[in-house]
Amino acid sequence: MKPMDQRDNFVYLTFALVLLLLGTALAQQFFDVSVQRLMQSTTVITLIVAVWGVKSKNFILRKAFIFPLAILFVSMTANWLDNAGFDQFYLFLLLCFFISTAFKTAKQVLFTGHIDTNKILGAICLYLLLGLIWAVLYTLLQLDLPGSFQAMQQNSQWFLLFPDFVYFSFVTMTTLGFGDISPDLPIARFLVYLEAIVGQFYLAILVASLVGSRISAITNKH
Repeated sequence: MKPMDQRDNFVYLTFALVLLLLGTALAQQFFDVSVQRLMQSTTVITLIVAVWGVKSKNFILRKAFIFPLAILFVSMTANWLDNAGFDQFYLFLLLCFFISTAFKTAKQVLFTGHIDTNKILGAICLYLLLGLIWAVLYTLLQLDLPGSFQAMQQNSQWFLLFPDFVYFSFVTMTTLGFGDISPDLPIARFLVYLEAIVGQFYLAILVASLVGSRISAITNKH
């Protein structure tokens, strides 16, 4: 993998986020529990490489022989935390990671330089990160308050609930509203309609503004 810089880092982040979503779906569809946990650990490491290695030329996780070891370490740590009853703690760490990544992405997209293709990709990444943040929040809520969502299995393992909530989160944020999963408790309903509001405002204001600025810049050049 070539070194990343401020000019193309969102290409890597886009790839990592799509890999996370696709890998989670494939693991749930075709593999057992252990592979589902390993797949999610793998993609989290990929996100770390894509995001936190942006400014460091010698970031250790870019080295080919370190990458598999890092995946194994995170997977084993996740397994220990789940078995010890600390799955909420692991989810909290994941939530902090997604929020920090979204904040870092927003700083580059919103407050620096001119609008280019990389920043438009960054806006897409931020949208995907928002969906993942809410998916983690829904999973935490279901674990702490079982029955928060109708049609969800009563399962105490977060990595079995998380893929369904990823799906539900993006369905909610895009206001598709299929109705196969629905909130049942007031706090769950609050999170759901808050996500729908944030998602619509994001698309209507931020992405439209970025694309408009990009088109304006291209027009001015010519």
